[in-house]
Amino acid sequence: MRLFLLAFLVHLSLHENAAAQGIGCVMQTAASQRQILRCRDGLTIEAEAGAGFNLVDQNRDGQPDAVNLQSRAIFIDAPARSARQGFQILTPQAIAAVRGTQWAVDVSGSWTSVFVVTGRVSVRRVQGNTRSVSLGPGEGVDVEPGTSPLIVRRWPEARAAALLARLGR
Repeated sequence: MRLFLLAFLVHLSLHENAAAQGIGCVMQTAASQRQILRCRDGLTIEAEAGAGFNLVDQNRDGQPDAVNLQSRAIFIDAPARSARQGFQILTPQAIAAVRGTQWAVDVSGSWTSVFVVTGRVSVRRVQGNTRSVSLGPGEGVDVEPGTSPLIVRRWPEARAAALLARLGR
């Protein structure tokens, strides 16, 4: 049974790495079991250990246009040249779009949190008729189901540091 489980995990890891390479990225695993994807256009995605996500190539040009994040957290470093494509993070609650920045997105239960380190990020709900908000450095937003307006807040240093620490920052 252990041999079967080990073989399955190796197959899964190779499949994920092949999928990442097929979409223009190379996957590495850090000592803390974080996954790091480095893409041709300079885009870097760092996923917390155990994060549930996949890359999306909507226009089939061999480069990721989005990340579909279902659980845990990721850190995105999207230089301006990759942001021209309208790079997005899609979660069950929110869509975060970038125009050249560094930011983190965390999905936990029925909410999504977005925090910006540098640059600007636009965030809106997936469902509901609410306006998007624009986040700048040090700002974050918590997106829960519903239709109430999204509230941008300057995150306390401890909250930002705790999220970034989970991502090796």
